[in-house]
Amino acid sequence: MITPALSASSLPCHEHGESNEDGRAVSADESATAWALAARAGDPAAVERFVRALHRDVVRYVAHLSADPQAAEDLAQDTFLRALGSLHRFEGRSSARTWLLSIARRAVIDSLRYAAARPRSAGAADWRTAVERAQPLGLPGFDDGVALRELLDVLPAERREAFVLTQLLGLPYADAAQVSGCPVGTVRSRVARARATLLVLLTEAETGGRGATPSAA
Repeated sequence: MITPALSASSLPCHEHGESNEDGRAVSADESATAWALAARAGDPAAVERFVRALHRDVVRYVAHLSADPQAAEDLAQDTFLRALGSLHRFEGRSSARTWLLSIARRAVIDSLRYAAARPRSAGAADWRTAVERAQPLGLPGFDDGVALRELLDVLPAERREAFVLTQLLGLPYADAAQVSGCPVGTVRSRVARARATLLVLLTEAETGGRGATPSAA
């Protein structure tokens, strides 16, 4: 049975946070934001912890968005270079992760624009290879021969991005809307439609393709 792989509790895989000096649980987002603010104030150790905390999320996100999966690490490096150069403008109004993923999105867009302006080399791997590499390990259901990259491939880019941000990276809908530059309701709609399409595809995989063919439009 592979359909439960799309349950809300199983998909997000963001790490838990830490505890502060009073023993209060601190979320991963709160910790990353605190490190970003400390890095802004000139703490070199905080810079390292900030990068380490969010590097995996950035790599996975740009791998899903980029047309060139070979460049995922380079795009992540570009993202952090841009972020560190802009830390003086970060005031913590949003979480550091939301702020950083917005920068990552712009880095990918700039990369795609640059790639569109020059010839592409023949035989370059497409983004689906990176999706397969970047997908979280241990998701129930995806060890039954149904690759996540193949399922996401049928989704329009906007729905795929919304699904990746909220269901794989665990970003709140409001933060995903901020990253994507669209209303929260639009993100919710895109995720709902993406989930419905993926559930149909998973059902078809289980029944040998006897289900209805979903519409990705």
